[in-house]
Amino acid sequence: MSAPSSTASPRSAPGLPDDLIDFDGATDLLRAWSRGIRPDPDLTVSEWADRHRWLSSRASAEPGRYRTARTPYMREIMDRLSPGDPTQRVVFMKAAQVGATEAGNCFIGFVMHHAPGPMLAVQPTVELAKRNSRQRIDPLIEESPELRERVKPARSRDAGNTMLSKEFAGGILIMTGANSAVGLRSTPARYIFLDEVDAYPASADEEGDPVTLAEARSLTFAHRRKVFLVSTPTIRGLSRIEREFEASDQRRYFVPCPHCGHRQWLKFERLRWEKGRPETAAYHCESCEAPIAEHQKTAMLAAGEWRPTATATDPLTVGYHLSALYSPVGWLSWARIARAHEAARRSDEAMRAFRNTILGETWMETGEAPDWQRLADRREAWAPGTVPAGGLFLTAGADVQKDRIEVDVWAWGRGLESWLVDHIVIEGGPGDPACWQKLTELLGRTWAHANGQHLTIARLAIDTGFETSAVYGWARAVGFAQVAPVKGVEGFNRASPVTGPTYVDATVAGKRLRRGARLWTVATATFKAESYRFLRQERPTAEEIAAGASFPAGTVHLPDWADGEWLKQLTAEQLVTVKTRRGFTKLEWQKLRERNEALDCRVYARAAAWIAGADRWPEARWADLEAQLGVTAGEKPEGATPTTAPTAPRIASRRRMVRSSYMR
Repeated sequence: MSAPSSTASPRSAPGLPDDLIDFDGATDLLRAWSRGIRPDPDLTVSEWADRHRWLSSRASAEPGRYRTARTPYMREIMDRLSPGDPTQRVVFMKAAQVGATEAGNCFIGFVMHHAPGPMLAVQPTVELAKRNSRQRIDPLIEESPELRERVKPARSRDAGNTMLSKEFAGGILIMTGANSAVGLRSTPARYIFLDEVDAYPASADEEGDPVTLAEARSLTFAHRRKVFLVSTPTIRGLSRIEREFEASDQRRYFVPCPHCGHRQWLKFERLRWEKGRPETAAYHCESCEAPIAEHQKTAMLAAGEWRPTATATDPLTVGYHLSALYSPVGWLSWARIARAHEAARRSDEAMRAFRNTILGETWMETGEAPDWQRLADRREAWAPGTVPAGGLFLTAGADVQKDRIEVDVWAWGRGLESWLVDHIVIEGGPGDPACWQKLTELLGRTWAHANGQHLTIARLAIDTGFETSAVYGWARAVGFAQVAPVKGVEGFNRASPVTGPTYVDATVAGKRLRRGARLWTVATATFKAESYRFLRQERPTAEEIAAGASFPAGTVHLPDWADGEWLKQLTAEQLVTVKTRRGFTKLEWQKLRERNEALDCRVYARAAAWIAGADRWPEARWADLEAQLGVTAGEKPEGATPTTAPTAPRIASRRRMVRSSYMR
């Protein structure tokens, strides 16, 4: 018998027959192992989005694979957020609906998949953060297989993975609102996405600027951090995104003219159309003056490039500006922009929205105090304590002084048209119990309407800046259904000029109560500017009124019994531009006269109208208010103009009418 060969087959294994070994399976295992240890490709954010991002029909008007080529101006902005780029801060001041939020979501997806680390995404409020999580972040994860594999599904018992937090291998996404100081300082973050920063409150729970608090979370990551600040601008001198953009290298997107090749960034004054025919809008080249048609925009955008137009104060910050003139074909057309501009010319408010949301530029508030003597010449005749026909509900503003409480009662109608109904001075001050008793009686008092009904105050807003404890104690005693304690803060907030209520500690009768009062926060600058704008509005002539013309929305009607002193108090402040210590400018209201109680009371009464619902009610509610007051169908009360707004009037019977001794 011959000896076994000492040379084994290359496909054999000791002790096992060849037919029991799966060589093909071993090869597949080796290949899988090789793929596993191979490093991920070195992608930029835009390359990652084009390769891995899918848009859901829940979150996009153009579902399907994400294509950076659809918005080519976003490519450089996204790539600046890639780890391989030395830029640390990217500032984007832009018009609405140009793809900025989706670029931010691509940044989030890239971090989850390709460069994991702790990330903070901030919306203006916690509620908006929750909505963004449901409508944007969940579809981002669900529609991208690579992200579904890495992000744990949210479970109610998993505290680390909820609606506002998404865990993934190597990192976590924390979502919060700029109004939550706790959320802003919850964890260190290498990556930060700050969306719509101009809508952030001036302070997060009174702990400081939300942007500063958020960026402080990234300082420990030194040169590896990435901060993306995005917003539509608001008011010049107050806009956060404008301040950041002006401190950057101020990049503009230069596109070539299809006729002469000259590169230029698009300016609204170069968009021209025949008067009354916005459909004829075309862009005219600044070099050859040739008209450029809308359909030529696609090739222009693809060939465009970003160019800096200034020197940045921080070399690690880059800034970009983009208007809706660059909106891709199929989104916002030049014809629609022209039509929007023609419509906006009818009012300052509409023009402000056009500049902010279409041009991506700030709006300059004039803030010029109206001439009180001109207001005196415009006064109208109605008896004190009576409500003119156009008034549909009442609010009051109360200003607490050392020796008195001053109250102004305003009637509100359609379009926030308003009438001063009563001016009341309650002597005694916050230290006098009788003073508070008279203010309580005022809540039950009625005012006669021109149609024969009687109204009580729907909501009274009272300032808490002086003798705060006394105000809280009174408000708790009478209840918060009809009374709103308010606190004024500096700055403008047109999106939400009134926020709250928040529950604050209160000292009542010497006892400290946790969450003892409901406090509303009022951006007083917003309502001051609005009131002055309404007071300066042109009005129809007597002949035009006789012919059926209506007063403009927001018209402020003043009675002939409002004396010169009250009118001077109403116009006692002016908006001025001042420089900060850091060299930036800001807008600030400054007194022209010492006494300004009438203006303060107007602001508080306007805040009460906001709280009551006057800026959000549909047309059907207006019709209901008119029906309650006996305005017949088709009959317009004085000054009525169509719009949306307020809350139900408090209508009382004649038997409840009270004439108090302190009534003026």
